[in-house]
Amino acid sequence: MQIATWNINGIKARLPEVEYWLKEYKPEIVCLQEIKSIDENFPREVFEDLGYNVETHGQKSFNGVAILSLLPFEEVNRGLPGDDADEQARFIEGVFNGENGAPFRVAGIYLPNGNPVDTPKFPYKLGWMDRLIDWTAERLKLEEPLIVAGDYNIIPESIDTHSHDDWWGDALYREESLERFRALQALGMTDGLRAANNEQAYTFWDFQAGAWRRNNGIRIDHLMCSAQATDMLESVEVHKDMRGREKPSDHVPVVGNFSF
Repeated sequence: MQIATWNINGIKARLPEVEYWLKEYKPEIVCLQEIKSIDENFPREVFEDLGYNVETHGQKSFNGVAILSLLPFEEVNRGLPGDDADEQARFIEGVFNGENGAPFRVAGIYLPNGNPVDTPKFPYKLGWMDRLIDWTAERLKLEEPLIVAGDYNIIPESIDTHSHDDWWGDALYREESLERFRALQALGMTDGLRAANNEQAYTFWDFQAGAWRRNNGIRIDHLMCSAQATDMLESVEVHKDMRGREKPSDHVPVVGNFSF
């Protein structure tokens, strides 16, 4: 079973690319970020015609997440718990049954960027990560396979950036952010790509300054897996070719192959 994450940077602009990719690869479950659409305007019929069940947690013009699934949803939860005042659409969770009938969970997240760090955006990022850690700790008590997939806006290690010096100190790559990412790992969540291979692999190239042409990328899109999910992880692929298409997102899909 293929479970994927992709920040599409606007469903309106990227619909032909997403449709092409789904037809080409047919992943069973896809977590999308930055759909930039309210639920009512999301083009769900396009994906339903391809056989996907569609659940969204949208927001006008900004943020927004969705899960597309060839499997039926057994349960859907929207919004990260812990702050009732937070209205940003950045979290959706689906529960599914595997071939053996046992449940597994997939959460799609769009973690806050946090820049500039001297504004309220950075404390919001850190607070959101603290809430994600608390939520994950509770979900792990269920002892079910859990995959938290999405745009984490976190560069885990120097191998995940074209230039440590250029990025260090950014909200994506500084001690406060990495401390929380490591806390997530300490709960028992494994970086799927690093578990599958230790090669340099970028998932984001900025639209500016010729980043794609120069391969000045970073890895910020992750499949974080519980121990039960990691045991079923067979491989992880980064579909870099999607960045070279005519109207690409600045992110590319990351696809995990699992034996669910």
